[in-house]
Amino acid sequence: MFRFLTAGESHGQALGVTLEGMPAGVPLTAEAIAADLARRQRGYGRGARMTLEQDRAEILAGVRHGRTLGSPILLLIRNRDWDNWTRVMAIEPLTDEAAAELTALAEAGNKRTAPVTRVRPGHADLAGALKYGFDDVRDVLERASARETAARVAAGAVCRAFLRELGIEAWSFTAEVGGVTVDPERATRTREETEASPLRCPDPEAEARMVTWIDEARQAGDTVGGVFEVVATGVPVGLGSYVHWDRRLDGALAGAVCSIQSVKGVEFGLGFEQTRRFGSQVHDVIAGLGEDPTLRGPDGSPVRRWLHRTNRAGGLTGGVSNGEPIVVRGAVKPISTLARPLPSADLRSGQPVETAHYERSDISVVPAAGVIGEAMVLLVLTRFVLEKFGGDSLRETADNLARYGERTIPAAAGPSPGAGSEPEAEAGSGGDD
Repeated sequence: MFRFLTAGESHGQALGVTLEGMPAGVPLTAEAIAADLARRQRGYGRGARMTLEQDRAEILAGVRHGRTLGSPILLLIRNRDWDNWTRVMAIEPLTDEAAAELTALAEAGNKRTAPVTRVRPGHADLAGALKYGFDDVRDVLERASARETAARVAAGAVCRAFLRELGIEAWSFTAEVGGVTVDPERATRTREETEASPLRCPDPEAEARMVTWIDEARQAGDTVGGVFEVVATGVPVGLGSYVHWDRRLDGALAGAVCSIQSVKGVEFGLGFEQTRRFGSQVHDVIAGLGEDPTLRGPDGSPVRRWLHRTNRAGGLTGGVSNGEPIVVRGAVKPISTLARPLPSADLRSGQPVETAHYERSDISVVPAAGVIGEAMVLLVLTRFVLEKFGGDSLRETADNLARYGERTIPAAAGPSPGAGSEPEAEAGSGGDD
């Protein structure tokens, strides 16, 4: 079974992540993880903390000489801002002297040491404090913070290294900010150009208007939301299942993407647009077997697979991947921490207050949310790939996948290009038949 867990607080010493079930033999380096962590920190509208932190994951276990061992992988991302929070976020119980010192600092105007009681509208502050019985929202916001997603991105980078060896890739871009949407006809930037742009947006004209919208929000002390799109290619037919609700791939992907802080909606393919069309304008006509020009086999030859004329379903039918690219979008609400805070209430007194708590925050996080979305998609796909094909080593998983691919081509159609002449064999430790 593949799973991962993260640990750590926003201003604690570090973030940690453990991945269990990753096969042995996957090429992995700290540099590969650092590339995705750097992408998460970029984007027009990010806050000051992105200039403080330069995230890098230390691989502490599960890797030897650049390859995974099949044992649990342990990653550590240190928080550079920890030095400024050592007293406020101390692990050990406070002595009477230390507690008195923090109280004195708070009374003198040190905001960092003051208890947080003015809960923020739209944040986990109130619900979290009531759930766990806290009277200081600091105990909530430190873990509820999206800083935790740095650990998710690191975990996703490990999965990227694994899935890439199987021909599966995932990438994201900013599709909308503040109501300004990408026009596919103007989306002329390459992936590399999009990555280098301020908002990771393939449409230069739309991006310019998005930037203006973010600037207006900054001047008003406000925040803006938007939509990111993740596209996963090379995903084989048959991941997920229709037999139970909790085995559906679309359900798992939706839950994973919606678990990202500030994401309030998820859709696949046409998404809600399907409700405004006739069925004949929604369902993807099955074109039959053919060569996919975007995919190549291990020997460089074109890959034959079942093709659809369109991909309005976003690569998912009946909770199962259908071989087309998986297209999933996440709707990101505006960040709840405002430079000009909304009215709220005090947690301890229950009385209204004129302004909610404010801490350093972003104006827009849509480009970064897309990178986090990639990580969540990669993590889910890794789980479902291993559930379907099994394997204790990368080689075994790849072999099982290759043999399964051969079985999805009808015998009358002949072997797929590059296929070997070995007799068909059963999958080693996975599969549905």
